[in-house]
Amino acid sequence: MGSERPVFVVGCPRSGTTMLQLMLHAHPRIAIPPETRFLLGAYTDRASFGDLREPANRRGLAEWITSGKTAFADLGLDPDSVTEEIVSGPPTLGSALGIVFRAYARRFDRPRWGDKRPAYLNNLGPLLRLFPDAQIVNIVRDGRDCVASLGETPWQQGKDVCHAISDWARAMDSSALARRTLAADSYHEVRYERLVADPEPELRAICRFLGEEYDPAMAEPARLAEVAVPSRKSWHRLTHEPVTTERVGSWRERLAPWQITLCEAKLGGRLKELGYPLSGDGSPWWRGPGRVHHLHYAHIDGPRRTLATRRALARFRDRLRPAEELAYRPAEPRELLPH
Repeated sequence: MGSERPVFVVGCPRSGTTMLQLMLHAHPRIAIPPETRFLLGAYTDRASFGDLREPANRRGLAEWITSGKTAFADLGLDPDSVTEEIVSGPPTLGSALGIVFRAYARRFDRPRWGDKRPAYLNNLGPLLRLFPDAQIVNIVRDGRDCVASLGETPWQQGKDVCHAISDWARAMDSSALARRTLAADSYHEVRYERLVADPEPELRAICRFLGEEYDPAMAEPARLAEVAVPSRKSWHRLTHEPVTTERVGSWRERLAPWQITLCEAKLGGRLKELGYPLSGDGSPWWRGPGRVHHLHYAHIDGPRRTLATRRALARFRDRLRPAEELAYRPAEPRELLPH
């Protein structure tokens, strides 16, 4: 029997996390849903749900998950059935959240479950408090391609390009921390460029990490896009097409020259550490139309520079609080939810 450890897909936004979600979802033993958007909110606001040893409080949490401002509707699950399963399940936050993911996996008769959300990369501490045995798969992509792709998304419209550059910088710092601190059987990193160029060896490596057998269906994620990618998410339209290298290095055409200069001025060290060569045009940042953005970047990027301090303070505050039991506990098997 294979592992049943939960699987979480992370990465900077526009790094290929949805493509990787679909590749893993194509495995006959694994189900990774569309972004659920309730895990981090539930963790942050956990005090508001009260003592989960009380069934009424578990019901309140369940109702927040299934009918609040989350993406629960994308999972195709019956909210009443999931609510009752949470109420009758183990009294921890991780257990309540895991019940939802497990119910989604049952839709596809899969024993392993997990989730995908880029924001988890900067929040691996809370994620691992909820799911201590989680296995993390992080996908890394050239920061300039991420910046170019982020600039085309609805949620970045009207924002300064500095936001996208800072997003990638923060994600790479979180990746470096995970590399240093997480065990080899808990964290695996894959490069977007290698994955799209030759999916099979990269997917085989992921399967070895997960303790699973490789399945050729994983290399054809577009077959599952209609099922596992909500149609309203137009920015994921390429997931409906075969895996391609077409977007590798497309920053050269998609970014203006001043944006390339800005990216390389702010991200150059990280890009070189990861093996992404710089364009080397040598343009000084104080010339050209991008100079005002260089000056603005410090304001946008400031909160990221304090991330390590804020994390340390959060850990210190957690130690001062009464011990919380948050971790996922398996519940007794139940009948399958209706498909």
